[in-house]
Amino acid sequence: MKKIFLIIYFTILFGPVLLIAQQKPVVTQTDSAKIRIDSAANTERDKQLNAVAQLSLQRLSDSLKRTELKNKVADLKPEDADRKAILLKALMDLKKQDSIHLVKQKAKIDSLRKFVKAFPVKFDRDTLFYLYAKLGSFTASDRADALTIRMKQVGEDLAFQKDSIAILQAEQTLDLVYKNKLLISVSEQDALWTNQPRTKLADSLKIVIGNAIIKYQKDNSWQTLLKEILLSLLVIGIVVALIYGLNRFLRRLNEKVKLHTELFNEGFKIKSFEVLTAERKVKLFDLIITVIRWGAIILIVYLALPVLFSIFPFTRNLSDNLINYFLSPVKKIGKSILDYVPNLITVLIILLVFKYVLRFLKFLKVEIERGNLRINGFYADWASPTYQIMRIFILAFMLIVIFPYLPGSESGVFKGVSVFIGVLFTFGSAGALGNVVAGLVLTYMRAFNIGDRVQIGEVVGDILEKTILVTRIRTIQNEVVSIPNSTVMNNHTINFSAEAKHFGLIVHTTVTIGYDVPWKQVHQLLVDAALSTELVEKEPKPYVLQTGLEDYYVSYRINAFTKQPNKQAVVYSNLHANIQDKFNEAGVEIMSPHYRAMRDGNSTTVPSDYLPKDYVAPAFKTETKQPK
Repeated sequence: MKKIFLIIYFTILFGPVLLIAQQKPVVTQTDSAKIRIDSAANTERDKQLNAVAQLSLQRLSDSLKRTELKNKVADLKPEDADRKAILLKALMDLKKQDSIHLVKQKAKIDSLRKFVKAFPVKFDRDTLFYLYAKLGSFTASDRADALTIRMKQVGEDLAFQKDSIAILQAEQTLDLVYKNKLLISVSEQDALWTNQPRTKLADSLKIVIGNAIIKYQKDNSWQTLLKEILLSLLVIGIVVALIYGLNRFLRRLNEKVKLHTELFNEGFKIKSFEVLTAERKVKLFDLIITVIRWGAIILIVYLALPVLFSIFPFTRNLSDNLINYFLSPVKKIGKSILDYVPNLITVLIILLVFKYVLRFLKFLKVEIERGNLRINGFYADWASPTYQIMRIFILAFMLIVIFPYLPGSESGVFKGVSVFIGVLFTFGSAGALGNVVAGLVLTYMRAFNIGDRVQIGEVVGDILEKTILVTRIRTIQNEVVSIPNSTVMNNHTINFSAEAKHFGLIVHTTVTIGYDVPWKQVHQLLVDAALSTELVEKEPKPYVLQTGLEDYYVSYRINAFTKQPNKQAVVYSNLHANIQDKFNEAGVEIMSPHYRAMRDGNSTTVPSDYLPKDYVAPAFKTETKQPK
């Protein structure tokens, strides 16, 4: 009845925890391999145990023979002296043979002691002693389990006394008996395994078993049960009081901090960026208080549960398990950290070496960029990309060197994840890698620099930025065009600034003039227009090329030098304006293709601002010829 009451009480309080605490062991492939190895070892061990059993049977047979000989000697008459001498001699031989078998048996048992598994006799969570040998058809494990069951049955007898356990001599064993109920039989092999005489072993087992049953009865008495219930209620009360006090303390702390501090009056800023507003700071503080509250409550409950479980005898195992759930990971983590310290020192040394290697390379890069260090055939603008390339390779090599020293690097999961990430990176960055390679090629080709006026495909503008992935161009309309480096590589690039500083960029435009205007006059007018254009160089002097003799006009191309390629649009615009001015001032008409004019009766195409005030359009001319 008291057990039923205790089970109901405990189930109501801690049933959910008991369910969580029950876990099944996980068998892995490593365990299976270990089992196969142990199986081979067990086979050899069983052979040795069989040899010990054979020696025991031989000793048993010799013992029976000695008993038989003793009986025959006792039955002999005084006149049978010769036969008596023969029997006594046979009896002495059996004793010597038994001594030899005993020595062999002890030697084999001593050799097996480290390998044979001992089966503990557990009772009421205590390990009383260990059994090694089997008895008849019962293994050591069967004997241990049977003794535990019988002790519990005896423990139900409230009239039990330690002295009521009797030791009875059987044919080959000493039996521990309580009220005609066999508890355990002590064999000669049990004595050999414990290195003590059989009678002494039986006496010690009687004391151990008796004390364990008395303790079991005491732990399960009504008085003890009542004390345990009161103690459990006390622990629960303390936990409730601690949680209540914690909540009250944190609530008051929250109120006082918000009322008596200016911390929440304004937000938190980093320079001009407001990371947290005043409202968010209040919410963050409330969140911190909540996390502290629940963390402390969980800690209090977790620490209280082992104390609570340790009160009741049949839940003390749960108490140990709960403590181990916390201590085992902590121990493993601590041991792993200590074991990793040598590798960590190695990793730190490797990092330090590579750090100074990179620092030295960066020093060389800066010196080359400043012009303090010059290498034939190596341009200053190559320093930064070369440093970045070498830095990537050095860091990759550093990771390869460090990888074996990382924790878990030998695990299959770690390797599998690494390969998976590598595959994703390879397939996902195919286009990006193409741009990276193209960017590196463009850097060492020196096709253009920042600020150069270029034409890439159909895009004309100034190089605004060139990265390892894209090139950005600002057009004359102030548009920024981003072109992937792979596209740049696949198109022709015209650099207007490459030779502009040294030789100048040639700006050119074509005009068409009729055949009625002398070409020398046209040449001079075009040269004068170019020289009067802003940003056009006086030297070298502009020159004119006649590019075509068409049906109605001659094509003239003026070529002028400028060292401002980024201002081509302005130069062309001013040049075109000056050409019109010079030709208008000279009264030369700029004829468009297929432009026809009938001069008699029509005005000139020169703007009126350039015509004389007395200019009058010519009249139509007619001429009549008389036939002869």
